[in-house]
Amino acid sequence: AASRFSPADCPGSRGLLDCGAMVIVYSPRCLEYEAPGHPERPARVRETAALLQQHGHEWHTPVACTDGQLLRVHRHRQLDAVRTGDYEDADTPHFRQMNELARLAAGAAVQAAKAAVAGRPAFSLMRPPGHHACRDRVMGFCYFNNIAVAVAELLAEMRLDRVAILDFDCHHGNGTEDIFRGEDRVRFVSLHQSPCYPGTGLATQQNCFNYPLPPGTESAEFLATLQRALETVAAFEPEVLAVSAGFDMFRKDPITDMALEVETFGAAGRLIGQWSGPTFAVLEGGYAEELPQCIHAFLTGWESANGR
Repeated sequence: AASRFSPADCPGSRGLLDCGAMVIVYSPRCLEYEAPGHPERPARVRETAALLQQHGHEWHTPVACTDGQLLRVHRHRQLDAVRTGDYEDADTPHFRQMNELARLAAGAAVQAAKAAVAGRPAFSLMRPPGHHACRDRVMGFCYFNNIAVAVAELLAEMRLDRVAILDFDCHHGNGTEDIFRGEDRVRFVSLHQSPCYPGTGLATQQNCFNYPLPPGTESAEFLATLQRALETVAAFEPEVLAVSAGFDMFRKDPITDMALEVETFGAAGRLIGQWSGPTFAVLEGGYAEELPQCIHAFLTGWESANGR
Protein backbone atom coordinates (compact mmCIF):
# COMPACT_ATOMS: atom_id res chain seq x y z
CA ALA A 1 0.00 0.00 0.00
CA ALA A 2 1.17 3.51 -0.70
CA SER A 3 2.29 5.56 2.25
CA ARG A 4 -0.04 8.29 3.49
CA PHE A 5 2.79 10.68 4.28
CA SER A 6 5.02 12.89 2.20
CA PRO A 7 8.21 14.76 3.20
CA ALA A 8 6.15 17.94 3.42
CA ASP A 9 4.26 16.39 6.35
CA CYS A 10 7.42 16.24 8.44
CA PRO A 11 7.86 19.13 10.89
CA GLY A 12 11.24 20.74 10.45
CA SER A 13 11.78 19.13 7.05
CA ARG A 14 12.32 22.41 5.21
CA GLY A 15 15.83 22.56 3.84
CA LEU A 16 16.44 18.82 4.33
CA LEU A 17 15.23 17.55 0.97
CA ASP A 18 17.47 16.69 -1.96
CA CYS A 19 20.66 17.14 0.07
CA GLY A 20 23.34 14.47 -0.07
CA ALA A 21 25.03 14.50 3.31
CA MET A 22 23.92 12.19 6.08
CA VAL A 23 22.37 13.89 9.08
CA ILE A 24 24.10 13.29 12.43
CA VAL A 25 21.99 14.28 15.42
CA TYR A 26 24.28 15.09 18.35
CA SER A 27 24.62 17.27 21.41
CA PRO A 28 27.76 17.44 23.60
CA ARG A 29 25.37 17.61 26.54
CA CYS A 30 25.16 13.82 26.36
CA LEU A 31 28.73 13.73 27.70
CA GLU A 32 27.70 15.31 31.03
CA TYR A 33 27.35 12.14 33.11
CA GLU A 34 29.77 9.39 34.05
CA ALA A 35 30.13 6.63 36.64
CA PRO A 36 33.76 5.68 37.37
CA GLY A 37 34.64 2.34 35.78
CA HIS A 38 31.33 2.08 33.90
CA PRO A 39 31.74 0.90 30.28
CA GLU A 40 29.07 3.33 29.05
CA ARG A 41 31.40 6.31 29.35
CA PRO A 42 31.44 9.74 27.69
CA ALA A 43 34.63 9.05 25.71
CA ARG A 44 32.87 6.55 23.45
CA VAL A 45 30.64 9.26 21.99
CA ARG A 46 33.05 12.19 22.37
CA GLU A 47 35.74 10.43 20.34
CA THR A 48 33.25 9.23 17.75
CA ALA A 49 31.96 12.77 17.25
CA ALA A 50 35.52 14.02 16.80
CA LEU A 51 36.17 11.43 14.08
CA LEU A 52 32.86 11.92 12.24
CA GLN A 53 33.24 15.71 12.24
CA GLN A 54 36.13 15.21 9.82
CA HIS A 55 33.91 13.59 7.19
CA GLY A 56 31.38 16.06 5.83
CA HIS A 57 28.16 15.08 7.56
CA GLU A 58 25.43 17.57 8.41
CA TRP A 59 25.09 18.05 12.17
CA HIS A 60 21.79 18.78 13.89
CA THR A 61 21.21 19.59 17.56
CA PRO A 62 18.41 17.58 19.22
CA VAL A 63 15.45 18.82 21.23
CA ALA A 64 14.33 16.93 24.35
CA CYS A 65 11.18 14.88 23.92
CA THR A 66 7.96 15.64 25.79
CA ASP A 67 5.94 13.69 28.32
CA GLY A 68 3.41 12.96 25.58
CA GLN A 69 6.05 11.40 23.33
CA LEU A 70 7.44 9.28 26.17
CA LEU A 71 4.03 8.12 27.36
CA ARG A 72 3.29 6.48 24.02
CA VAL A 73 5.77 3.75 25.00
CA HIS A 74 6.37 4.15 28.76
CA ARG A 75 4.13 4.29 31.81
CA HIS A 76 3.99 7.27 34.16
CA ARG A 77 5.98 5.39 36.80
CA GLN A 78 8.87 5.03 34.34
CA LEU A 79 9.02 8.80 33.90
CA ASP A 80 8.91 9.23 37.68
CA ALA A 81 11.68 6.66 38.17
CA VAL A 82 14.07 8.41 35.77
CA ARG A 83 13.31 11.76 37.39
CA THR A 84 13.71 10.62 40.99
CA GLY A 85 16.04 7.61 40.80
CA ASP A 86 13.41 5.42 42.46
CA TYR A 87 14.35 2.17 40.71
CA GLU A 88 16.73 -0.74 41.22
CA ASP A 89 19.25 -1.63 38.55
CA ALA A 90 22.92 -1.82 39.46
CA ASP A 91 23.99 -1.39 35.83
CA THR A 92 22.03 1.84 35.40
CA PRO A 93 22.98 4.43 38.01
CA HIS A 94 20.89 7.49 38.68
CA PHE A 95 22.33 10.91 37.94
CA ARG A 96 20.85 14.24 38.96
CA GLN A 97 20.58 15.45 35.36
CA MET A 98 19.57 12.10 33.83
CA ASN A 99 15.92 12.97 33.29
CA GLU A 100 16.92 15.86 31.04
CA LEU A 101 19.68 13.98 29.25
CA ALA A 102 17.62 10.84 28.64
CA ARG A 103 14.84 12.98 27.16
CA LEU A 104 17.43 14.61 24.92
CA ALA A 105 18.62 11.21 23.64
CA ALA A 106 15.04 10.14 22.93
CA GLY A 107 14.38 13.47 21.24
CA ALA A 108 17.45 12.94 19.04
CA ALA A 109 16.01 9.62 17.86
CA VAL A 110 12.75 11.38 16.99
CA GLN A 111 14.68 14.02 15.06
CA ALA A 112 16.60 11.34 13.14
CA ALA A 113 13.31 9.62 12.28
CA LYS A 114 11.84 12.85 10.95
CA ALA A 115 14.94 13.50 8.85
CA ALA A 116 14.52 10.03 7.35
CA VAL A 117 10.93 10.62 6.27
CA ALA A 118 12.07 13.95 4.84
CA GLY A 119 14.40 12.06 2.52
CA ARG A 120 17.66 12.04 4.50
CA PRO A 121 19.46 9.10 6.09
CA ALA A 122 20.13 10.04 9.70
CA PHE A 123 22.10 8.74 12.67
CA SER A 124 21.53 9.68 16.31
CA LEU A 125 24.92 9.83 18.02
CA MET A 126 23.73 10.14 21.60
CA ARG A 127 23.86 8.51 25.00
CA PRO A 128 22.33 7.00 27.06
CA PRO A 129 21.31 4.08 24.83
CA GLY A 130 17.74 2.86 24.99
CA HIS A 131 16.82 -0.60 23.72
CA HIS A 132 16.75 -2.34 27.14
CA ALA A 133 14.32 0.20 28.65
CA CYS A 134 10.92 -1.50 28.98
CA ARG A 135 7.51 0.09 29.38
CA ASP A 136 8.04 0.48 33.10
CA ARG A 137 11.61 -0.61 33.84
CA VAL A 138 14.99 1.11 33.72
CA MET A 139 17.73 -1.43 32.94
CA GLY A 140 20.93 -2.23 31.07
CA PHE A 141 22.38 1.34 30.85
CA CYS A 142 19.01 2.48 29.38
CA TYR A 143 16.48 4.93 30.85
CA PHE A 144 14.01 5.66 28.04
CA ASN A 145 13.69 3.53 24.90
CA ASN A 146 14.93 5.99 22.30
CA ILE A 147 14.12 4.02 19.17
CA ALA A 148 10.68 3.05 20.48
CA VAL A 149 9.86 6.70 21.18
CA ALA A 150 10.89 7.58 17.63
CA VAL A 151 8.91 4.76 16.02
CA ALA A 152 5.82 5.62 18.07
CA GLU A 153 6.18 9.21 16.86
CA LEU A 154 6.15 8.03 13.25
CA LEU A 155 3.08 5.88 13.82
CA ALA A 156 1.17 8.66 15.58
CA GLU A 157 2.26 11.81 13.78
CA MET A 158 3.24 10.57 10.31
CA ARG A 159 0.26 8.17 10.14
CA LEU A 160 2.41 5.26 8.98
CA ASP A 161 1.09 1.74 8.62
CA ARG A 162 4.35 -0.24 8.83
CA VAL A 163 7.68 0.49 10.48
CA ALA A 164 10.43 -2.12 10.83
CA ILE A 165 13.06 -2.07 13.57
CA LEU A 166 16.37 -3.85 12.92
CA ASP A 167 18.53 -4.30 16.03
CA PHE A 168 22.09 -5.61 15.63
CA ASP A 169 23.39 -4.78 19.10
CA CYS A 170 25.16 -7.72 20.73
CA HIS A 171 22.53 -7.70 23.50
CA HIS A 172 18.90 -8.46 22.70
CA GLY A 173 16.69 -5.38 22.64
CA ASN A 174 14.28 -6.77 25.20
CA GLY A 175 12.78 -3.38 25.96
CA THR A 176 11.90 -2.68 22.33
CA GLU A 177 10.35 -6.14 22.06
CA ASP A 178 8.44 -5.58 25.30
CA ILE A 179 6.98 -2.33 23.98
CA PHE A 180 6.00 -3.47 20.49
CA ARG A 181 5.20 -7.18 20.85
CA GLY A 182 1.78 -7.74 19.26
CA GLU A 183 1.77 -4.34 17.48
CA ASP A 184 0.77 -5.16 13.89
CA ARG A 185 2.25 -1.94 12.52
CA VAL A 186 5.76 -2.78 13.77
CA ARG A 187 8.10 -5.64 12.90
CA PHE A 188 11.03 -6.04 15.29
CA VAL A 189 14.02 -8.03 13.98
CA SER A 190 17.06 -8.66 16.22
CA LEU A 191 20.49 -10.23 15.81
CA HIS A 192 22.27 -10.75 19.14
CA GLN A 193 24.64 -12.98 21.07
CA SER A 194 23.04 -15.82 23.01
CA PRO A 195 23.61 -16.73 25.76
CA CYS A 196 24.19 -13.16 26.86
CA TYR A 197 22.54 -10.39 28.88
CA PRO A 198 19.56 -10.01 29.29
CA GLY A 199 18.82 -13.65 28.39
CA THR A 200 15.84 -12.91 26.14
CA GLY A 201 15.32 -13.15 22.39
CA LEU A 202 15.66 -16.92 22.14
CA ALA A 203 12.80 -17.40 19.67
CA THR A 204 10.46 -15.53 17.37
CA GLN A 205 7.23 -14.33 18.99
CA GLN A 206 4.39 -12.79 17.01
CA ASN A 207 5.81 -9.74 15.21
CA CYS A 208 9.24 -10.04 16.89
CA PHE A 209 11.79 -12.05 14.89
CA ASN A 210 14.93 -13.11 16.75
CA TYR A 211 18.21 -14.39 15.32
CA PRO A 212 20.37 -15.47 18.29
CA LEU A 213 24.03 -16.01 17.46
CA PRO A 214 26.49 -18.12 19.48
CA PRO A 215 29.48 -16.56 21.26
CA GLY A 216 32.47 -16.27 18.96
CA THR A 217 30.40 -15.61 15.84
CA GLU A 218 32.66 -14.31 13.07
CA SER A 219 31.98 -11.87 10.26
CA ALA A 220 30.81 -14.28 7.56
CA GLU A 221 28.15 -15.88 9.77
CA PHE A 222 27.00 -12.51 11.08
CA LEU A 223 26.63 -11.01 7.60
CA ALA A 224 24.79 -14.08 6.29
CA THR A 225 22.38 -13.84 9.23
CA LEU A 226 21.99 -10.10 8.68
CA GLN A 227 21.04 -10.80 5.06
CA ARG A 228 18.33 -13.21 6.24
CA ALA A 229 17.14 -10.67 8.80
CA LEU A 230 16.90 -8.00 6.11
CA GLU A 231 14.81 -10.37 4.00
CA THR A 232 12.44 -10.63 6.98
CA VAL A 233 12.36 -6.83 7.10
CA ALA A 234 11.71 -6.54 3.36
CA ALA A 235 8.85 -9.04 3.48
CA PHE A 236 7.03 -6.66 5.84
CA GLU A 237 7.29 -3.86 3.23
CA PRO A 238 7.96 -1.16 5.82
CA GLU A 239 7.55 2.50 5.05
CA VAL A 240 10.50 3.34 7.30
CA LEU A 241 13.39 1.23 8.60
CA ALA A 242 14.63 2.10 12.10
CA VAL A 243 18.00 0.62 13.12
CA SER A 244 19.21 0.04 16.67
CA ALA A 245 22.91 0.17 15.85
CA GLY A 246 25.07 -1.50 18.47
CA PHE A 247 28.76 -2.12 17.87
CA ASP A 248 29.53 -4.47 20.76
CA MET A 249 29.86 -7.53 18.50
CA PHE A 250 33.32 -6.13 17.72
CA ARG A 251 35.97 -8.68 18.69
CA LYS A 252 37.67 -6.41 21.25
CA ASP A 253 34.54 -5.27 23.05
CA PRO A 254 35.17 -5.65 26.80
CA ILE A 255 31.72 -6.93 27.82
CA THR A 256 30.80 -9.35 24.99
CA ASP A 257 32.24 -12.40 23.26
CA MET A 258 31.89 -11.99 19.51
CA ALA A 259 34.45 -11.78 16.68
CA LEU A 260 33.45 -9.05 14.22
CA GLU A 261 36.03 -6.76 12.64
CA VAL A 262 35.77 -3.02 12.03
CA GLU A 263 35.25 -3.79 8.34
CA THR A 264 32.28 -6.02 9.17
CA PHE A 265 30.29 -2.95 10.20
CA GLY A 266 31.07 -1.34 6.85
CA ALA A 267 29.67 -4.41 5.12
CA ALA A 268 26.63 -4.28 7.41
CA GLY A 269 26.09 -0.65 6.47
CA ARG A 270 26.21 -1.54 2.78
CA LEU A 271 23.64 -4.31 3.24
CA ILE A 272 21.30 -2.03 5.17
CA GLY A 273 21.83 0.78 2.67
CA GLN A 274 20.62 -1.43 -0.17
CA TRP A 275 17.10 -0.97 1.15
CA SER A 276 15.97 2.14 -0.69
CA GLY A 277 13.30 3.41 1.69
CA PRO A 278 13.66 5.99 4.48
CA THR A 279 16.13 4.79 7.10
CA PHE A 280 17.48 6.13 10.36
CA ALA A 281 19.75 4.63 13.00
CA VAL A 282 20.20 5.18 16.72
CA LEU A 283 23.37 4.35 18.66
CA GLU A 284 23.00 1.59 21.22
CA GLY A 285 26.04 -0.27 22.59
CA GLY A 286 29.71 -0.57 21.72
CA TYR A 287 32.39 -0.16 24.39
CA ALA A 288 35.76 -0.87 22.76
CA GLU A 289 38.30 1.86 22.06
CA GLU A 290 37.71 1.22 18.37
CA LEU A 291 34.04 2.26 18.57
CA PRO A 292 34.63 5.46 16.51
CA GLN A 293 36.18 3.43 13.69
CA CYS A 294 33.32 0.88 13.81
CA ILE A 295 30.69 3.62 13.55
CA HIS A 296 32.57 5.43 10.80
CA ALA A 297 32.84 2.19 8.81
CA PHE A 298 29.10 1.55 9.24
CA LEU A 299 28.08 5.04 8.13
CA THR A 300 30.51 4.97 5.19
CA GLY A 301 29.11 1.64 4.03
CA TRP A 302 25.54 2.88 4.43
CA GLU A 303 26.26 6.05 2.46
CA SER A 304 28.10 4.20 -0.30
CA ALA A 305 25.14 1.89 -0.86
CA ASN A 306 22.98 4.99 -1.37
CA GLY A 307 25.41 6.50 -3.88
CA ARG A 308 26.58 9.28 -1.53
